[in-house]
Amino acid sequence: MADQANYPQSNYPQGADQHRGGGGGGMMKNISGSQIMAVVTLFPLGGLLLLLAGITLTGTLIGLAVATPLFVIFSPVLIPAVLTLGLAVTGFLTSGAFGITALSSLSWIVNYLRQAGSSAGGDPIEMAKQRVQGTAGYVGQKVRDVGQKTQETAGRA
Repeated sequence: MADQANYPQSNYPQGADQHRGGGGGGMMKNISGSQIMAVVTLFPLGGLLLLLAGITLTGTLIGLAVATPLFVIFSPVLIPAVLTLGLAVTGFLTSGAFGITALSSLSWIVNYLRQAGSSAGGDPIEMAKQRVQGTAGYVGQKVRDVGQKTQETAGRA
């Protein structure tokens, strides 16, 4: 009786605990056959991948240990070669970027000219010029009106 006082009591009837995994079997009753097959299949595969990772790391370290003295010996040749190769690749990429930019700009200009020629409303640039001229004429007329009003006011004083 003293042992039962240390364990929490179940809210389920007497036999219900065993159907929910609370019986004497513990966790083993909750594991299905497909889960066991997954573990049996994936455990060796995980071990094989871990072994391959270790072999790769070992090979990389050995290769680095062998190649480091060669890099030191040939560095007066390798560094300028790498710099030259890097600059050449950068030049080719920059040239391509400029070419694509030029082609897209030309394409935009051609499309703009086609739309301007086919539009019934006229050229947008001409319309903008007319709007600027109209605004300039309006502002000029306002300046003349204000100037006349100033002269009239000054003439009275």
